[in-house]
Amino acid sequence: MTIAQSTRERIIDVAKERFHARGYADVGIKEICDNAHIQKGSFYHFFPSKEDLALTVIDEFAEDWANGFVAEAFDPRLKPMERIDYLIDAAYFWQKSVKEKNGKIPGCLFGNLALEMSTKNDVLRAKLNAVFTKAKARFKETLEEAIDSGEIKPLNTELTAEAMLAYLEGMILLAKSENDPEVLYKLGPAIKTIRIESREHV
Repeated sequence: MTIAQSTRERIIDVAKERFHARGYADVGIKEICDNAHIQKGSFYHFFPSKEDLALTVIDEFAEDWANGFVAEAFDPRLKPMERIDYLIDAAYFWQKSVKEKNGKIPGCLFGNLALEMSTKNDVLRAKLNAVFTKAKARFKETLEEAIDSGEIKPLNTELTAEAMLAYLEGMILLAKSENDPEVLYKLGPAIKTIRIESREHV
């Protein structure tokens, strides 16, 4: 890794941690530079603005998310509905481990930023919406496999996937509000009871 690459990664790593813990508006460029041990000129060499940095953070966090516990949860070797169980367990243990380390549940970076910025910044809103669209696709594909294998009865996979994602994000938000990862453990199993019927099955 070159010096330039290392500097850029330090900026991103600092921003990831602080945006996740405190939000976008509360974290300034000076704080990011100070904690990345760089001058402001170096920051602007890589990122024209804080917004550009936030877009990069969302992309990198989404990649980490997709290639980390989400990839493990949606392992095609697992039965379709077992993948959803695994996803809830992974979310629970991750939030719990962070609380044990830092004393607070961080919640979901994407959900946190969506709540904070969706009515204030259309560029960030669009980027976050793209992340949620990919997440919905994971649920939809899993539900379709479950129907094809006979594991569940036919339903509207598009709307049920969206409802499952909304439930997951809502649980994480509630757990963050109560600073209690056990919310995920208690409420998580109900995600598999969500089903929105297709018109022909109503």
